[in-house]
Amino acid sequence: MIDTSLDNQKLYEGKAKIIYATADPEVLITYFKDDATAFNAQKKGQITNKGVVNCKVTTYLYTLLEKQGIATHLIRQTSDRELEVKRVDIVPLEVVVRNIAAGSLCRQTGIALGTRLSPFLVEFYYKNDDLGDPLLTRDRIAAMHITSPAQLDQLVDKAQTVNAVLTEFFDACGITLVDFKLEFGVDANGTLLLADEISPDTCRLWDKAESDQRKRVMDKDRFRQDLGGVAEGYQAVLERILEKAIHSD
Repeated sequence: MIDTSLDNQKLYEGKAKIIYATADPEVLITYFKDDATAFNAQKKGQITNKGVVNCKVTTYLYTLLEKQGIATHLIRQTSDRELEVKRVDIVPLEVVVRNIAAGSLCRQTGIALGTRLSPFLVEFYYKNDDLGDPLLTRDRIAAMHITSPAQLDQLVDKAQTVNAVLTEFFDACGITLVDFKLEFGVDANGTLLLADEISPDTCRLWDKAESDQRKRVMDKDRFRQDLGGVAEGYQAVLERILEKAIHSD
């Protein structure tokens, strides 16, 4: 459980996580909640043990990515729901990688659900709830002075590497990585680090062995679309990852 002493004061509470300070100003604690939201928090609920699953999945995937040269803010997992992480200033952009058409891409373009995208897409969304997290072009990002062209290129390069690593990994788990969202931050040394989380909350994951669209969903779309079995979908992702980890050792 979270230590409520002065060394662990709440700094911020978001939709899915709480951030706490520690005695070290450059180290924070991320606590994963069971709360679930969708459609810019218009839909709210809870998913049993979501925080536990997302914390464990993030730890495993960030450790995997670290081994492939992607620096992350992860220091260590300290409990079932808590990560010790490096403090970063978050770049206010969500970096979304799309391998297969789903979600807003289908609604906004008319591309059929399940269409494989070649090449895959890397998109940017402005992290601003009041504006509805709008899709941004490079020119708009430049006009808004959100980040430099060089840092934007870094975000794309890192997203491409993450996609390559995770696509291969999930494929070996019997899961199709449809799309996913990344967030990045800059630490005290000026290093760009992968931050936030990678989990069934931030990825679309489909069971490769299942052809029925409603049954193959293993991610937050089960909550968004009222498909039922939400907690079971999340747990299945974790079990596939752990099974792959055991066979890889």
